[in-house]
Amino acid sequence: MGKKLLLIDGHSILNRAFYGLPDLTNSEGLHTGAVYGFLNILFRLMDEEQPDYLTVAFDVHEPTFRHKIYPEYKGTRKAMPEELREQVPLMKEVLDSMNICRMEKPGLEADDILGTIAKRGEREGMEVRLVSGDRDLLQIATEHICVRIPKTKAGKTEIENYFAKDVEELYKVNPIQFIELKALMGDSSDNIPGVPKVGEKTAIELMTTYGSIENIYNNLDNISKKSIRESLAANRDLCDLSKVLATIDVNAEFDYAFENATIDDIFNREAYEMFKRLNFRNLLSKFDGNVTKTEVKIDFKEINTKAEAEDVFKAAAKYASGDSSKFIGIGIISDSQGVKKAEKIGQLSLFEEPAETTDLLGVSICFADDNVSYFELNDEITAAFVEEKLSGLSKDCRLSFYDIKHAYRYFTPYEVDHYEDKKEGSFDVLIGAYLNNPLKNDYMPEDIASEYLQMTIRSKAQIFGKENPANADKQLRKEYTGYLSYVAFKAAPLIEKKLDDSQMLSLMNEIEMPLSYILYDMEREGILVKREELKLYGKRLTGRIDELEKSIHTEAGEEFNINSPKQLGEILFEKMGLKGGKKTKTGYSTAADVLEKLAPENPIVKDILEYRGLTKLKSTYADGLAAYIEADERIHTSFNQTITATGRISSTEPNLQNIPMRTELGRAIRKVFVPKDGYIFADADYSQIELRILAHMSGDKGLIDAYHEGRDIHRITASKVFGIPFEDVTDIQRRNAKAVNFGIVYGISAFGLSEDLNISRSDAKKYMEDYLATYPGVKAYQDGAVADAKEKGYAVTLYNRRRPMPELKSGNFMQRQFGERVAMNAPIQGTAADIMKIAMIRVWRRIRKEQLSSRMILQIHDELLIETKIEEEAKVKAILEEEMTNSADLLVPLEAECHTGSDWFEAK
Repeated sequence: MGKKLLLIDGHSILNRAFYGLPDLTNSEGLHTGAVYGFLNILFRLMDEEQPDYLTVAFDVHEPTFRHKIYPEYKGTRKAMPEELREQVPLMKEVLDSMNICRMEKPGLEADDILGTIAKRGEREGMEVRLVSGDRDLLQIATEHICVRIPKTKAGKTEIENYFAKDVEELYKVNPIQFIELKALMGDSSDNIPGVPKVGEKTAIELMTTYGSIENIYNNLDNISKKSIRESLAANRDLCDLSKVLATIDVNAEFDYAFENATIDDIFNREAYEMFKRLNFRNLLSKFDGNVTKTEVKIDFKEINTKAEAEDVFKAAAKYASGDSSKFIGIGIISDSQGVKKAEKIGQLSLFEEPAETTDLLGVSICFADDNVSYFELNDEITAAFVEEKLSGLSKDCRLSFYDIKHAYRYFTPYEVDHYEDKKEGSFDVLIGAYLNNPLKNDYMPEDIASEYLQMTIRSKAQIFGKENPANADKQLRKEYTGYLSYVAFKAAPLIEKKLDDSQMLSLMNEIEMPLSYILYDMEREGILVKREELKLYGKRLTGRIDELEKSIHTEAGEEFNINSPKQLGEILFEKMGLKGGKKTKTGYSTAADVLEKLAPENPIVKDILEYRGLTKLKSTYADGLAAYIEADERIHTSFNQTITATGRISSTEPNLQNIPMRTELGRAIRKVFVPKDGYIFADADYSQIELRILAHMSGDKGLIDAYHEGRDIHRITASKVFGIPFEDVTDIQRRNAKAVNFGIVYGISAFGLSEDLNISRSDAKKYMEDYLATYPGVKAYQDGAVADAKEKGYAVTLYNRRRPMPELKSGNFMQRQFGERVAMNAPIQGTAADIMKIAMIRVWRRIRKEQLSSRMILQIHDELLIETKIEEEAKVKAILEEEMTNSADLLVPLEAECHTGSDWFEAK
C-alpha cells in the first residue's frame, strides 16, 4: 500500500465545528469554539488515518472563474456570523503554528485545490482521504480517493465514507456522472441553477436511463413527461452552464510540493503557546515534556532544616511587613488521598485550631523574582510549625495563594478574627482572576501565569499525570509548588490593580475573601444525614414508582419502556391519539414542556410526569446521596465561588442546593438531614429578594410603595394591573401576577410567560404591557440596563460586580436577545448573590464573636441553614433576622423569615 494523503476542506470543517459546539471564548475574549472543534476533528482523523501527508485548503473570498461566467454563483449564501468570521484567520494561525501545510489561492476555490492535489496524489500511488461537508467533492472519488463527510447522528459526529462504489450505490451514477447529475438538478446552496422542474429524483432517473447529458438531449423525444421534456429543451444553456459551475478543476495551477506537506513537529513550542493562549487545556496533553517545560527558569532553593525555614519566614516578614502593596506568595502541596480524607471528615469544632495533619507534603514561599524557597515536612518542619509561621506571617503581611480554601486546612489567617484591625488581608489569585473575567470555564495556575505574566508553566496534570503527588519524585513537587508561590506572588499585584481599575477591589477584599474562609468552614462542618432513613426513603420511592409503572401500563393497555422517549411517544400520540404531539426526526417529543400541557386532561400523562420525577429523585438523591455520607455520618459538599457568571455560590459533590421543593415526596428528602444531638436546625431565607432589588434599582414608586404597605406584593400587583380592589383579587389573578413579577426579573418574553401560565401569547403580551404600564420605572430600568451594557460591554451589580456581555455584540439574533435578557437580570441576580454573601459574613462573624456553639452549615441560594444548639435558639434566630435584613440598605425593606425544626424539612 502506498503512502497516505489526508486533505481537509478548511472552511467546511470549521463551519461544521462552529455550529456543533458552544460558543467558547478565551481570556482575551476571542471566539474559539470553531477552532477547538476543528482541532478535535483533525486529531481524530489523524489518529484514524495515520497519514504521511496533510494539507488543509481554504477558499479565498475573491471572485473565481465561476463568478465571472455567472455572477450569481453562491449568491444565495448567508453571510458568515461574525463569531465564525473572526475564527478563520485564527484557525490559519493555529495551523501555521503547527507547521501544517495550508493552501489557498485567489481565483481558486478550496474544492479545486483539493481536487487537484487528490488526483496528483493518486497518480503518485497514494491512498487519499479527503474530508469535507461538501458533497460536490464526491465527483473525484475513486478506488484510491475516499471522500469523507462528517455527519451528526443522535448528537454524535459520524463520518460517512465514499469511494467510487459508494457514490454509485447512493446516487446510481458514477462519480464522473455525478457532475452531470448536479448540472441537471442544480444546487441551491451554491446557487447553481440546474434545469427548472428537474429535481434530484428526476435527475437520477434521467442519468440512469441515458447515462449522460449529451445522450439525454439526443433522446428528448423519448422523455414521456411533457413538462420535463419542454424544460430540458428550453434550458440547454442553463444545463451547460450548471455543468461548468459544478465541475471541480482537477488540473488547477498552483505551487504545491508533497515534501512541504509532511507531518513534522506538529506539537511544537509555538503550537503549545498558541493552545495555551486559546485556553485549549484538554489538548495540551498531546505535547511532550520537552515542549511543555517552562521557559521561565527560576532557581528554587530547597530547605531541609527548621533553622533555614525560620530564616526564610523572617526574611519574608522583613520584606512585606506593614506594606499592603507587597505580597508574599505561598504554594502548598498535599497528599491527594489525605486531602480527600481531610475534606470529607470535618470533626473540628468552630473554635479548634487545625489539628496536626499528615496530608501536608510541602510549602513554598516567594517574595522576590529570584527568591523561591521550598521545604517538605519532616521531623523538624511539622504541620504545627507551618501553621504557626503562616498565621504569624499573616498578622503584618499580605499572603497570596492560588486557591486559598485549600490552604485554610493548615492555618487561619489573622484577619479572620481581626477583620476590623486588618482591612486588606490574604489574597487569592484564583478568586481575583475569576472576578476580572467570570465567563471563563476555568482559572488554573497555568492560565493565570499565561494571562497575567505571559509565561508558560506546566499544569499539575502535566507534572504528575494521574499519580498522587505524595508518590512522585520530590523535584516534581518542588516544581509544582514553587511555581504556585511564584505565580501567586507575581500575579497578585497585577490582578489587584485590574480589580481596582474596575472598582471591584472592595468586592474582593470585603466580600469574596472573607467568604472564602466561611465556605471552607461550612465544608469542614458538613451536614448530618440519617443513613437508614435515606434507605427507607428510597424504598418509599421504589414503591410509588412501581405503583405508577403498573398504572401507566394499565392505562396504555400494554407494557412498554416508560423511559424510552420513542416508545412513549408512540403510545401517547399514535396508539392513544393524544393531541399536541410534536414530531421530530427521531419520533415524538416527550419533553416536560410538551407533557405538562397535556397532564391536566390526561391522567396517564400526569402519572408519567410523577414517575419521571420520582425516578430522578431516587437515582440522584436516595441512591446518589448515600455515596457521599462519610465516616462521621455527615455529607461534606464543596462550595464554589468561582463558577457562576453572576456571582452565585454553587454546590458540588454533591449538589445540596438542588434538593427538590416542588412535590411533597421530593420535599420529604429533607427529613433525612438532621442536626446532631442537643441541636436543632434554624432555617432563614430572604423573601422575594430579587423583586425587592428590582424595586430598588428601578426606583419605581408604585413598586416601592407596594412593598412599604407590607401586604402581599402579588395581590397588590394583581389589584393594580387588573384594576380591581385588593380584596377582590382571585387566586388565579394572584398567580398570574406572581408569574409576571418574577418573570420580569428574568427578562421573560411574552412567549415564555404564555408557556408558564398556559395562556395565549396575546394574553401574555397584554399582561406584560399592563404590568409595565402599572410600574413604568421597571421598563425604564430594563431599557437602561440593556443600553448601559451595550455601551460598557458589561452589566454591573450594586456592589460593582461585573458580568461581561459579549452576547450583545453577537451576529446571531437569538444570542443578542439572550444577551438583552441577561443584561436586565445579571445586575439583579448578581446583587442578590452579593447581599447573601454579605449576610453570610455578618451571621458567621456574629456567631463566632459571641462564641456560640451553633454554626452555619448550608447556603442554598436565598436560604441559610444553621445547626443550632437548643439553648441558643432565640439568639441564633435574632442574629439571622438582624444580620440578613440589615445586610443592604435598599429603598425597600429586606425581609428574612426564620423557622426552626428537628430536621431540615421541619425547619424549612
